[in-house]
Amino acid sequence: MNQQQLTRMEHDKGFIAALDQSGGSTPKALKAYGIDESAYHGDEEMFTRVHEMRTRIIKSPAFDKSKILAAILFENTMDRKIDGLYTADYLWEKKGIIPILKVDKGLAPEADGVQLMKPIPGLGALLDRANERHIFGTKMRSVIKEANPDGIRAIIDQQFAFGEDIIAKGLVPILEPEVDIHCPDKAMAEEIMLGVIKENLTKLPAGAKLMFKFTIPSVDDLYAEIMKDPHVVRIVALSGGYSQSEANEKLARNHGLIASFSRALAQDLRASQSDAEFDAVLEKAVDGIYAASIT
Repeated sequence: MNQQQLTRMEHDKGFIAALDQSGGSTPKALKAYGIDESAYHGDEEMFTRVHEMRTRIIKSPAFDKSKILAAILFENTMDRKIDGLYTADYLWEKKGIIPILKVDKGLAPEADGVQLMKPIPGLGALLDRANERHIFGTKMRSVIKEANPDGIRAIIDQQFAFGEDIIAKGLVPILEPEVDIHCPDKAMAEEIMLGVIKENLTKLPAGAKLMFKFTIPSVDDLYAEIMKDPHVVRIVALSGGYSQSEANEKLARNHGLIASFSRALAQDLRASQSDAEFDAVLEKAVDGIYAASIT
C-alpha cells in the first residue's frame, strides 16, 4: 500500500472520478459522448475510442488534484498508456491523482431481491498485475433492489469476502453494494445493509483498510457512524441515475460523504467540443461535484 496515497485519501478534500465503464457499458458511454457504434468496429476499436475519451478527460487542466482525489479505471485502461506512461503512473506522477481499479466481472441474475457479483476468476493474478501497475485500490459493484434481509446479507458477505482477499494483496478495496434508487423500500434496505456492514466490520483484523461506495442515502448522514470506524478510509457516493444537479444537492446534505460520480461527471462532455469548450464544461462539472463533496 502506498502510504502517501493512503494519507491523501484519508484526509484531503476532493472526490473520486469514476472512469471505469467496461465492456457492457462502454457503447452507452461513447454514445453519450457523441460517438455512435457505427464509428468503430469490434471491441479493440471500441476500447481505443473510449481510451481516447478518458485520456482527454485526464489530460484536461480541469481534471486537477486540487479537487479530484482519485480515478477509478477499467482493466483495459490500466493496461493502456498516456504519453508513454501506463495510465496509473500518468495519473499519480503527472496529476497527483490516485489510481483505483474496477475488478468485478458484472452482475449475476437477480435472486432474493439482489444481484450478487459474478465469480471473479483469476482475481489473484489481476491483483498482482494491479500492484505491478502501481494501483492503490480496487472497486467492485453489486446491486440491492429490494429490502430483503437474506439477499442483503448475501451481498454484504460476498463484498467483504472479496475485500479481505484484496486487502491481503496490499490494496484498499472499495466495497460497492449499490441500493437501486428505484428500490420501493430504499430507506429500509439501507438500514438493513448498514446493520450487516457493522457486523462485518467487527470481524476485520486490526489494520485492515477499506472504503465503501454507496448510493446517496434516503436518510441524511446515515453512514456518519461507520465513517469513524478505524477500518474505514473513506465513504464515497455514486450518482445512481440522479442528474448531476440532483446528485450534488443530495450529496451536499450528507456530511463527510464525497462523490464518486461517472455519468454525472461526464454527462455534458462531447467529442465534437473544442478543447476550450470541453475543458470549460468539465471544469463546471468538477467544481459542482467538489462543492457538494466538501460539506
